[in-house]
Amino acid sequence: MEKRPLGLVAIVIYKSFAALLLMVTSIALLLTLKNYQTLEVFSDDYVLESKSIIIDWVLRKVTNLNPRTLAFSGIGSGIYAIVTAIEAVGLWYEKRWAHVLVLVLVGISIPPEIYELIRGISLIKVVVFVLNLAVFGYLLRNFPKH
Repeated sequence: MEKRPLGLVAIVIYKSFAALLLMVTSIALLLTLKNYQTLEVFSDDYVLESKSIIIDWVLRKVTNLNPRTLAFSGIGSGIYAIVTAIEAVGLWYEKRWAHVLVLVLVGISIPPEIYELIRGISLIKVVVFVLNLAVFGYLLRNFPKH
């Protein structure tokens, strides 16, 4: 088996993790949509305890979302998870189309990420921005010659 560059392996792991996270998010949103009425009743009857501030925050955020928004978000994150998984597999096999796909999708995401950083800096925004810049730079420098 051919040894892959460490940078490429790191990007494949990053993309695989992102695909997994997006798929879990998609499933959670779609299950929330399916059980929206039950969740609304639960959140109305839920007694806030000091230990469950996060649960209360999530319940308030989700029940304030329109079911149509939940459906769109769930389907959108599912599609993006599939595309991200395809990117990871293509990069693992060092396919030229995968390099182009990742360069395009990461390149498109950089301006909105800059806008989000201008609106307000948070650790997660900075980490994602730096990771995407690193992925973009690495793939641009190591674009397949064949």
